Amino acid sequence: MDKMIYLDNAATTAVEPAVLASYMETTKRLVGNPSSLHNLGVVSNRILNKAREQVAELLNAKADEIIFTSGGSEADNLAIKGTAWAKKRYGNHIIISAIEHPAVTRSAQWLETQGFELDYAPVDHDGKVIVEEFAKLIKPETILVSIMVVNNVVGSAQPIKKIAAVLEDYPNIHFHVDAVQALGKVAVEDFMIDRVDLASFSAHKFHGVKGVGILYKKEGRVIDPLIHGGGQEMGLRSTTENMAGIVSTAKALRLYLEKEKDCYDKKIRDYLYEQLGTYENVTLFSPEDTKNIVAFGIKGIRGEVLVHAFEEKEIYISTNSACSSRKKTEKSPLENMGYSPELAETIVRVSLDYTNAMAEIEHFMVVFNLLYKKLSKV
Repeated sequence: MDKMIYLDNAATTAVEPAVLASYMETTKRLVGNPSSLHNLGVVSNRILNKAREQVAELLNAKADEIIFTSGGSEADNLAIKGTAWAKKRYGNHIIISAIEHPAVTRSAQWLETQGFELDYAPVDHDGKVIVEEFAKLIKPETILVSIMVVNNVVGSAQPIKKIAAVLEDYPNIHFHVDAVQALGKVAVEDFMIDRVDLASFSAHKFHGVKGVGILYKKEGRVIDPLIHGGGQEMGLRSTTENMAGIVSTAKALRLYLEKEKDCYDKKIRDYLYEQLGTYENVTLFSPEDTKNIVAFGIKGIRGEVLVHAFEEKEIYISTNSACSSRKKTEKSPLENMGYSPELAETIVRVSLDYTNAMAEIEHFMVVFNLLYKKLSKV
């Protein structure tokens, strides 16, 4: 093909032209700080509130339950550390899954250094939390449970409703879901449920601009801020709001959810999964029911070798999480799913979007076949 093929949409998506236009127009039009008392500030504040209302409606929430952040990682940090600090007098025990995004895992591990206790809910070979084993970890000191909706490495969707059902008996435990990869793969109503107290989102995962995140905080739930100052965002995130980013994020979210059923082409994903499964030395790490992610590896070939080999052909995929800088002393998500360290090092990830066409995947497979033969000889 004459153009490059981008298959790393779980890392980031291209900004929609209409979203970029909204960003530019807001930048040019809004001069005032939304906290200022003069008319320019009043206008900015009114537009900020409108964007908040739009996002809330799309996420089945109330406007005062929406907090804008600088991204998904900050939203995760605010949910986890904010809960820990606010509830430390009631308990010090936190539960996360064994395959969370680094923003969740590192936050929880840092809290361990501050006197909190951390347990990891085990997952099965498909990367899904074993609910019965998770339930056994809950104790009187538990104040927070954090489980991602869709895994960013292999694409498995977690049994959020079953976990929520367990937590119905523990109303004082904050339940946080990292929903950064969820939109377009899991219906909003299937994870923005009543028992979920906190949920994190990131604009650049749904064709918005980078540097904008969303934290949903259920009304009545209390967390402490990470950033202190002027008291913006209901006192939970003090800094002048990124107006252009926020307004364009509201637009990006609306446009993306309008395409929710078409955010990826199942025929394309199934074709890729089935084709890769025909190769003797290929391990498919993603379960069969994943939506837009197909994670796999060639036995004996490190993932980064395959990534760079595809890059030379202007095809862009990734290895693990784009945000991960895993320490070699820690187990990877794949190891926690039961794979050997040797197999875990072979992983590459193809992540699809509505911008991808079947012709691109057919070309991907042509290139893959050539690389497979070449690398197998090595």
